[in-house]
Amino acid sequence: MYYPDELIEEVRAKNDIVDVISGYVRLTKKGSSYFGLCPFHNEKSPSFSVSRQKQMYYCFGCGAGGNIFTFLMEYENYSFVEALKLLAERAGVELPEQEYSKEARQRADIKAVLLEINKMAARYFYVQLKGTGGTHARTYLTERGLSDDTIKSFGLGFSNKYSNDLYQYLKARGYKDEYISQAGLISVDEKQGVYDKFWNRVMFPIMDVNSRVIGFGGRVMGDGKPKYLNSPETMIFDKSRNLYGLNRARTSRKPYFLICEGYMDVISLHQAGFTNAVASLGTALTPGHASLIKRYVNEAYLTYDSDEAGTKAALRAVPILREAGITTRVIRMEPYKDPDEFMKELGKEAFEERIQKAGNGFMFSLAVLEKNYDMSSPEGRTGFMREAAGRLAEFDEEIERNNYIQAAAEKYHVGYEELKKLVMRTAVQTGLAKPVSRPKPPRRKDKEKEDAVVRSQKILLTWMASDEDVFRQIYKLITPEDFSEGLYRTVASLLYEQYERRELNPAAIMNHFTDEEEHREVAGLFHTRIRELSTVREQEKALTETVIRVKKHSIEELAKRLDVTDIEGLQRLMTAKRELENPGKLHISIN
Repeated sequence: MYYPDELIEEVRAKNDIVDVISGYVRLTKKGSSYFGLCPFHNEKSPSFSVSRQKQMYYCFGCGAGGNIFTFLMEYENYSFVEALKLLAERAGVELPEQEYSKEARQRADIKAVLLEINKMAARYFYVQLKGTGGTHARTYLTERGLSDDTIKSFGLGFSNKYSNDLYQYLKARGYKDEYISQAGLISVDEKQGVYDKFWNRVMFPIMDVNSRVIGFGGRVMGDGKPKYLNSPETMIFDKSRNLYGLNRARTSRKPYFLICEGYMDVISLHQAGFTNAVASLGTALTPGHASLIKRYVNEAYLTYDSDEAGTKAALRAVPILREAGITTRVIRMEPYKDPDEFMKELGKEAFEERIQKAGNGFMFSLAVLEKNYDMSSPEGRTGFMREAAGRLAEFDEEIERNNYIQAAAEKYHVGYEELKKLVMRTAVQTGLAKPVSRPKPPRRKDKEKEDAVVRSQKILLTWMASDEDVFRQIYKLITPEDFSEGLYRTVASLLYEQYERRELNPAAIMNHFTDEEEHREVAGLFHTRIRELSTVREQEKALTETVIRVKKHSIEELAKRLDVTDIEGLQRLMTAKRELENPGKLHISIN
């Protein structure tokens, strides 16, 4: 639904960012800002800044930043509307009822009903586990080493041996067959009629990132088949875009996830204190999973089973995670089958040691490949190195590729240059590269100049947003058109509009952007670190030089696009350039 800008701004203005974030992060006042440990990456010294003046937050370590809406979207994984609703309720602001089309309203209503049914089913299974009929299931779970607290916190349950109990329970509470079926909890056929999808199984509720039950996994306690049975995909349950345990792991604040194969692996690791463990839901890891993981961490440790199937799963997962920009390491479980078994036999400290010794994902794939060749024979080593070269050629970035070539050369005792030549030859032969000359990269001097201009623009925006008196002076010298096209110019235009209305409010500018990455970038424009200078005179000199640099670059860009026949335009640019060379006319004072 569309909410008016005025209403969004009212909600934001009535929720002080320091007060809200203090509920999540311990903040300490330093000067005009508040600092704490960043909740979005692992750090030991506080680099997470919250400004009451700007009503924005920014981490100088990882670059996370935005206003109060951004914070809730990143921390709680809320949509913008969900964040708006929470803050509106907190501030006592009444939002208008959402106006859906008939189809959208029906779809939203069905999703809400399915979530209610799943929540009701999860409660039912939990009660069954605790009842007299759940003795066998409780024994099974306790013999697997799970405590009562763990069973409760994961909401584990039991579907009893009667094949239509859950169906009758939900029907008695007024839910229609079509919705119970759409939730994936019943099956229908001509012989048996309606019967429960799950019966006589230990039940694992599957939750989304907001801890809403969206599906179930059921495990037999004996030798029945299939060992695990999962909910079918529904309107609220997509196996390829959800991970078991993610609702808990995302708040662990560790810089990596432990990726497992099974529910029990995740639960055992969480019980042992490894609260960053997750698992795919009865399916191989997908690009959708990788994208989801990337939202929270940049590193993943694979803890797959040590058997052949687990090894193959790890080999499939490594390139998928790498493609998403996630560094991958592999934890070896031998001689135990999986993390659950490992934890029972050796415990937490031993597993921590395995984490420390985890090998690089790509090098793990080479180690597995090596087993297919007789490395004691010249033919075998040659064949292995050729296939390894093919895999090395798949790295797009030259630096990364060369680093892996170096690592492989050292591990397998071959010359770096020889292996590099083999990799490049393989890349050409397989079409991964073409034997053509590369265009010369831009001169370093030009790149440095570009970086200096970009930084100068960021410094100006930060200073203008922080000091209205400075803005008043810059306003006479710089216009929004002097900033680079795109995000910088858009933000500058919005900031200038606010200044002209005498309503300087950087946090409100965030309301014009919907993408979290844009929020992060915009926040960075208002939080550029300005070099500390000891005297006001030095600060004034630095600020004046920054203005000159931005204006000079703007004039140069305009000159490039100017029609050679536009004499009047050329004269204007020459006049503007001469003014830059007159230091007496350009001076910005800082009170």
